[in-house]
Amino acid sequence: MPAVPLATLLQAGYVAVGLPAETKAGVLDALAGRLAERPEVTDAARLRADLAARESRMSTGVGEGVALPHARTPAVSGTVAALATLAAPVGWGSLDGAPVDLVLMLAGPEGDRAAHVHLLAHVSRVISTPGVRGRLAEAASAGDLRAVIEATEAHAPAGGPP
Repeated sequence: MPAVPLATLLQAGYVAVGLPAETKAGVLDALAGRLAERPEVTDAARLRADLAARESRMSTGVGEGVALPHARTPAVSGTVAALATLAAPVGWGSLDGAPVDLVLMLAGPEGDRAAHVHLLAHVSRVISTPGVRGRLAEAASAGDLRAVIEATEAHAPAGGPP
């Protein structure tokens, strides 16, 4: 597990059920806007630009309706995260061609590459844990989303995949 559990990064206010964005750009903007309220975000415009630039290089749609937009950026002083289910699936250019309805956004300090890669790997393991994707899709509230992540991390073997 990373130094800071994902459930800890997903604080209230940065988790949403039924986000009403209709495009990939709208989803990125909405989640980056939520993250802009975090004290770790020192430059909201730069955060949005760096997330969009990363997405333009290669889609972060990993398949099965999941996207993990992320960036290492000087716009944050510490790692921040936001999670949302979408009101309706959005085309993302995912590897499997499927639209996305679950988005987990991460932004970390530019100089912290190893921690960022480790956290992305952890997020991938959490999301791909059998049954988790379905429980996240069925979540009725932001608290339910956080609870699924928290429970999945709590049952993960120390240092190993959930």
